Amino acid sequence: MEHTPTIRSKIETELKQRGYSFSSFSKISGINRGTFSAMLNSNPPKPISVRQMDLITQALGYPEGWLYELYIEECFYEGKGHWKRIKPFLLRCVELGRQEFIQKVLSRLTEDLSYVPTIFELAEELHAAGKEKESVPFYECVVENERYYHSERLAISQYRLFSYSLSKDLENNCQLAIKFAPFRKNLPENHQLDAFLKLANVYFQVYDCETAIQYAKELGVLATNIYQQQVQARIKNREVKFLNTERHLIVYYGQAYLMQGNMLEKQGLYEKAMGFIPFYEDLIDCDWLDELGMLEARKFKMWAKANRLNLEILMGDMTRLPAYVELIRKNPQEILHGLLTIMESANNYNHSIDDILLLFEENINEFRDLRTNISYYHTNYNLMTYSHFFLEISRYYFNKGSYSEAIDSMLNSLKASSQLNDKAYYIKSITLLFEKYKDHSTHEQRTEYEKVIKAVECNIKQMTS
Repeated sequence: MEHTPTIRSKIETELKQRGYSFSSFSKISGINRGTFSAMLNSNPPKPISVRQMDLITQALGYPEGWLYELYIEECFYEGKGHWKRIKPFLLRCVELGRQEFIQKVLSRLTEDLSYVPTIFELAEELHAAGKEKESVPFYECVVENERYYHSERLAISQYRLFSYSLSKDLENNCQLAIKFAPFRKNLPENHQLDAFLKLANVYFQVYDCETAIQYAKELGVLATNIYQQQVQARIKNREVKFLNTERHLIVYYGQAYLMQGNMLEKQGLYEKAMGFIPFYEDLIDCDWLDELGMLEARKFKMWAKANRLNLEILMGDMTRLPAYVELIRKNPQEILHGLLTIMESANNYNHSIDDILLLFEENINEFRDLRTNISYYHTNYNLMTYSHFFLEISRYYFNKGSYSEAIDSMLNSLKASSQLNDKAYYIKSITLLFEKYKDHSTHEQRTEYEKVIKAVECNIKQMTS
C-alpha cells in the first residue's frame, strides 16, 4: 500500500533534500528553533499554525497555499475539529481564494452539526468586513445544515444570499424572492425592514403590483410599530432602542406608502394613488428626527409634491404642466422620471409637447448618448425608467409620423430592457411596435435591431442555462 505523506513528513523530506538543520532553517523561516523542533519531533507533536505553515512555505520557495491540502488534517488532528486552527486557516483560504479547501473544511466540520452556529458567526464576520462574495460558501453551508427551519440563523443566511444575488436579471430576482420570502418573518426586526423593502422592489420592477403592495404593507406595519415603540420610550424617559439598519427608519416608513402609491399609479388607479401622498409628505414635522432623518424627510416632501403633480398630469390636467416642468428643472435627478410622466400623458390624451421636448432637448440628447454606456444607470429602477421613457417617446414620434426618430428611440429602449432580462414586459412591447413600423426603418436601423435582439436571446440563454 502506498504511504500517504503527512505535512510533517513532507517538510522533513524538504529539509533533508536541501541540507537544512533545525537551526539553519529557523534562521531563514523566522520560526524559533525549539518551536520548529517541537512541531516535528515532540510526541505528540506541537500543532502547526497556518502562519507558521506560510512561513515554512515562503522559506522553501513554494507558492502560497503549498501543503494546504495536508494542512486540513492538522485542523482535524485525531479526527476532532480544532477551531483555533480551523478559523485562521479558513480566513487565509478566503484571502487566497482557495474555495476547494474551504469546501473540504466545511464538509468535515458539518459532520458535527454543533459547528453550524460557529460557521454562521464566521460568515457574519466576513459580511461585516465587506467580504460579501467570500461569505457566500459559509452562508450556503448554514442553509444546507441548519436543523431548525424557524431559526433566526437560517433566516439571516437566506436573507444574505438573497441580497447578494440580486442583479439586473429581473426574472431571476423573482425566483430568488420566492425562495427567500418564507423566511422573512423569522428575521430580527432590523433585517425585516430591509428585507420587506427589497422584496417590494423586486416585484415593483416586474410590475407585479399585488405582490409588491403586499410587501409594502408589511413594511409599513413594521415601521409604524417600531416608530410607536420609540415614541413610547421617549414619553416614559426610557432608552430608545435604535436598530442597525441599512437606512434611516423614516425611509422604511415613507417608502411603504410611496411604493403602494406607485403601484396603484402603474395600474392606472390615479385617484387611489393620490390618497397615499399625505402619509409621506409631512414627515419633516416629526420632532424626533435627527439630521439624517430631516434630510430623508425633505426628500419625501419633494417626492410628494412631484407625485401629486405627476398624478394630476397623468389624469389629463395639463394646466399643472408648467408647475411640474419648473419642479423637475430645479431637481435634475427627477428630469428622466418627470419627462416620462409628461410623455405618457401626451400619448394617452393626444397632447402636443414639442415645446417641452425642445426645452429639455439637451437632457434628452444626454440620455440618448448613454445608449452605448447603459451601465451608467446603476439601478434596475433607473434602467427601467430609461427604457420606458424611450418607449413612450418612440410612440409619440410614431403618432407624429416621425419614423426615424421613433425607431432610434425604440432601439434605446430595447437596449436598456435587454440589460434587465425583461423579456416579459418592455421587450415584448418594443418588438411588437417595431414589427408594426418595420417598413419605415432604414437598413442601418434594421441591422441594429437584429443585433440587439440576438444579444437579448443570447443573454436569456446564458441566464436560463
